[in-house]
Amino acid sequence: MLIGERGYLDLCKYILENGIKKADRTNTGTYSVFGQQMRFDLSEGFPLLTTKKVPFRLVASELLWFIKGDTNIRYLLQHNNNIWNEWAFKKWVESDAYDGPDMTNFSKRSQQDAAFRETYQKQMNRFKERILHDQSFAEKYGDLGDVYGKQWRAWKTSRDETIDQLKETIDSIRNNPDSRRHIVTAWNPEDIPNMALAPCHTLFQFYVAEGKLSCQLYQRSADMFLGVPFNIASYALLTHLIAHECGLQVGEFVHSLGDAHIYTNHAEQVKTQLGRDIRPFPSLEINKDKDSVFVFDMSDFELKGYHPHPAIKAPIAV
Repeated sequence: MLIGERGYLDLCKYILENGIKKADRTNTGTYSVFGQQMRFDLSEGFPLLTTKKVPFRLVASELLWFIKGDTNIRYLLQHNNNIWNEWAFKKWVESDAYDGPDMTNFSKRSQQDAAFRETYQKQMNRFKERILHDQSFAEKYGDLGDVYGKQWRAWKTSRDETIDQLKETIDSIRNNPDSRRHIVTAWNPEDIPNMALAPCHTLFQFYVAEGKLSCQLYQRSADMFLGVPFNIASYALLTHLIAHECGLQVGEFVHSLGDAHIYTNHAEQVKTQLGRDIRPFPSLEINKDKDSVFVFDMSDFELKGYHPHPAIKAPIAV
């Protein structure tokens, strides 16, 4: 059984040593295994990895963005969060409105060519400024389509109604804790063509027992080095927030993975991380004066005792 940060590292090591070499959507290449599971006891600390620094500020602001039902990167940029920029930027540079230098295959070219990286960064900065200060531009090019927030908070039905899955699930936890239907799904087949990126973390379920709230996430596609550390922390934070609202303690976060992979251009970074010692998880404090997940903001979270190893940079595959 893969438990805690040691389980995460053991799985990374297993993928490097046993993963099947596969092509992928981004043409980067991966080492891949199928069907794995990790478990984290949230009572033993907040699972923010310590063998490399994971920026909690980015995790929290992205989660709040999901909870708000927002799908536009403007909110993220207002919180200095750049993790979704590339998908929106791609939409702009491939549009007829783009009037800058050729950005075709910008993700790969920026990794290989220093001069191109400089040009790319200049165009990205220009894009971000326009998103932040030009409302009509942000509405057209900052929106990522029907991604997570839309599905969580405003799932469109065939009867042209909307379902607030997150609110209904919280109500269900409070009023019928033993139900086996505390489920939120982001995988809406009809809406996938309208998403900048199909959901990687597709479905999560809550479980109430002995006064504790646990969460299991099914993630169809798991980028072990860059994405998964964020996903672990994000769903652990969501579990804390909902447990607080429902008057429960936190139980476990269970992370079930479909295609668990390491990109070929992340292999050396993973080896560096595997060589580091594990440190104690930090603790999380949230503002107890707020009683709903829908009213929290960034000032309501405090992480204590987080002393990780330095961050390890790696390119994102778009």
